[in-house]
This record gives sequence, C-alpha cells and structure tokens, in this order.
Amino acid sequence: MKFTFRRSKRIKSNSKITLNKLNQMKNITKLIAIALVVLGFATTSFAQVSATATATGTIITPITITNSGNMNFGNVAVSATAGTVILAPASTRTITGGVTLPAVAGTVTAAHFAVTGTANYTYSITLPSSATTVTSGANTMTVTAFTSNPGTTGTLSGTGTQTIDVGATLNIASNQAAGTYVSATPFQVTVNYN
Repeated sequence: MKFTFRRSKRIKSNSKITLNKLNQMKNITKLIAIALVVLGFATTSFAQVSATATATGTIITPITITNSGNMNFGNVAVSATAGTVILAPASTRTITGGVTLPAVAGTVTAAHFAVTGTANYTYSITLPSSATTVTSGANTMTVTAFTSNPGTTGTLSGTGTQTIDVGATLNIASNQAAGTYVSATPFQVTVNYN
C-alpha cells in the first residue's frame, strides 16, 4: 500500500508540473499572439505615408487696347480709271490704277492702338476681315485688306505695353466724287493673350 501511495503522489506531482508547463505554454502562446497582432498593426502603419502640396493661382493683368490715332489716307486725286491707295502700317502710301497723290499730301497716318497687359506676354491680333465703308454724303468707298505691325502676334514690353500700327487699302471708283469720306462705324482691332 505504501508503494501505491507514493506512486499516486508522484503522479499528482507530475500532473502539477505538467499543468504548470501547460499554463506557461498557454501564456507564452498568448504573448506571441499579442506580439504578432501588435506587429501587424505596426507594419500596416509603417506602410502608409503621406505628402502635402500647396495650391497656387496667378491672376495676370487683363489685356487692354485703346485707340491712340485714327487712320487717314490723306489727299488723293482721281481720274476716269478706278484705283487704290495702299496705306502701310508705317504710314507710307502707294497707289494703283488711275489714282495719283498730289503734292499737298494732307494728313497721312496709319491707325495706332495702344496695348497694355502683363509684361513680356504674347498676344494675338485680329484685324477686320470684311470691308469698312466710308461715306461723304451719298457717296461711298470701301476700306479693305487691313494689315498691321506687328502682324498677327505681338509681344508686350518689359513694362507691359506695345503699339499696333494698322494700315489698309482704300478702294476708289472711277471719277469718285470729291469730299471727306469717314466711316460711320469704326473698324475693330481685337487682341487676346496667347
């Protein structure tokens, strides 16, 4: 009987050790599981990164155009043959057909337009594409073939200014009636930033 007692005691003792080891193993397993969860969250948070940027907008000076001088073809003599006076943007004249230029030229000048805007910007120039009618009483002539300097594109100076000079062709009929011919509706020059 003694022998059995010892043996059962020993079994109990071994059971306690085994139970303690099992509890320790469970605790270690729990710690490892918690560590893995924490590491998983840590890895996820390290994988996410951010950056920032600023937003900027620049408002430029609006482009403007104003008339700084009207077009004038000056004095012209006519004949029984139709002709033209071609006024260059540099305010020089050439003629075709039966038209002559008298010694007294009168006021000869291309139209001038002052353009202002943002310094060093380029802009487009749009001239009239249709004829402008000039009248003297019941008599009429047409102004066509508008040209400019600069041509179709201008560049504003370092101070944001430029002058556009505009010439055109005056179409004169044979035996055109004498008089001062003026356009009832001014012609239009349009500018716009490129």
